[in-house]
Amino acid sequence: MVVLLISVFLICLVLRFPIAFSMGIACLAYLLFEGIPLIVISAKMYSGIDVFVLLSVPGFILAGNLMNHGGLTDKIISFCNHLFGHLTGGLAMANVGSSMLFAGISGTAVADTASIGSIMIPAMKKEGYDSSFACAVTACSSTVGPIIPPSVPMIIVATLSGLSVGKLFLASASAGLLLGLGMMVVAYVISKIKGYPKQARSSFIEIIKGFFQAFWSILMVFIILFGIIGGAFTPTEASIVAVLYAVLVGIFINNKLSLNKLIEITIDSMKTSASLMLLIGFANLFGWILLIERLPQEMATGILDITQNKYLVLLMINLLLIFIGSFMETIAALMILFPILLKVALAVDVDPTHFAVFAVLNLMIGLTTPPVGVCLFVASSVGKISVAEVSKSTWPFLFVSLLILTIVVLFPSISLWLPDLIYD
Repeated sequence: MVVLLISVFLICLVLRFPIAFSMGIACLAYLLFEGIPLIVISAKMYSGIDVFVLLSVPGFILAGNLMNHGGLTDKIISFCNHLFGHLTGGLAMANVGSSMLFAGISGTAVADTASIGSIMIPAMKKEGYDSSFACAVTACSSTVGPIIPPSVPMIIVATLSGLSVGKLFLASASAGLLLGLGMMVVAYVISKIKGYPKQARSSFIEIIKGFFQAFWSILMVFIILFGIIGGAFTPTEASIVAVLYAVLVGIFINNKLSLNKLIEITIDSMKTSASLMLLIGFANLFGWILLIERLPQEMATGILDITQNKYLVLLMINLLLIFIGSFMETIAALMILFPILLKVALAVDVDPTHFAVFAVLNLMIGLTTPPVGVCLFVASSVGKISVAEVSKSTWPFLFVSLLILTIVVLFPSISLWLPDLIYD
C-alpha cells in the first residue's frame, strides 16, 4: 500500500505540515493499515540516527552559531568588501564571497541565508540595490554553503553510502568554488546593466588588515578540512574541535561571547539539532517502508528499462532531483532518494563520489527554485518583500547554477581530481 503512504505524505505537505511530521503521519497511517506493530517506529527512528558520523551534525550547527554570534561573520563580510567593493556591484560580489567563506562554518544553506542576509540585505538596500536583487543574491549564493566543506549534506551522504567523508569534502570543494565564481560573474553583469554603485577602492593595508580580522574564520575551515583529510580526527571529532575553537575565538579574541549568550546559543542549536535528528529518524522509517514495498528496486528497474544510455539516465536523475529539491528539505530528500538513485547511477558506471556531488548540487539548486524554494522564503522574510519579487530576480542565478551543474555532471574530473590527487 505504498499509494497510501505517498498520498498521506503529499496531503500533509499541501496542508503545510512540517516535512518531518508529514513523513511521520504517513508512516503511521501505513503501519496502522498494514497492521504492523508500532514498536517499529521507535526501532527504525533510532537506527536511523544511531550512526557515529551523525554526531558531527549538532557539533557543526553549534559551531556555526557560535561563529556567527562571536562576530566572525561581520569580519568575513568586511574582508570580502575590501576585496570586491571597488567593482561595480561590489557589494553583491562581496555577498557571494561571504557565503563562500561562511560556508565552511555553517554547512547549511538556510543558516547562510539568514546570517549573511541579516547583514548584507539591509546594507545593499542602503547602497541603492533593488530589494529583490539583494534577496536573490543572498538566497542563491547560500546554495554554495552545503557544497563547500564542511558540508552537512555530504556527511549524510557518507552515512547512507559508506563513502569517505574526506573524499566527499574534497570532491565537493571544486564544484562549490566553480558555482561561487559563476554567481559572482552574474552579479557583476547584472550590476553593470542596472548601474549599481561601487565603493572606494580599499588600500593594500586595509585589505591586509581585513584579512587578519577574518583570519580566525578562515583558519577554522582549514583546521576542519585538513584535520579530517590528514587523519588527525574523525568528522565527529572535527565538529567538537570546531565548537571549542569557536568558543575560544568568540570569548578571548573577539570578546563577543558571554556565559548568558553561550547558554542561549547552545539551547538554540539544540533545538535545531533535535528537529534535524527527528527529520532523519522519520526519513529512515519512511525509507524502510519504501524498501519493504520494493519501490527502490522498481524505480531503478523502471529507469533502466526506459534506457541504459548513461547520459539519458543522468538527465532523468537530475530532473527528478531538482524537482524534489524544490519542495522537499534536502536531508529528507537525500535519506529517501539517494540510496535508490545511487544504484541506478552505479548501473550505468557513474563514480559514486561524483554522483554524490551532483546529487547534492541538484538539491541545493532546488532550494532557490520558485515558487517554493526554502531559501527564497528566508531571504524574502529578511528583506521584507514578497517571495514572488525575489523569484523574478533569481532566474539569472538559476541559469548559471544549471550551467555549472551540467558541467559538473558531464566532466567527472572536476569533482574527482582533488580526491584522486590526495588519496591516490
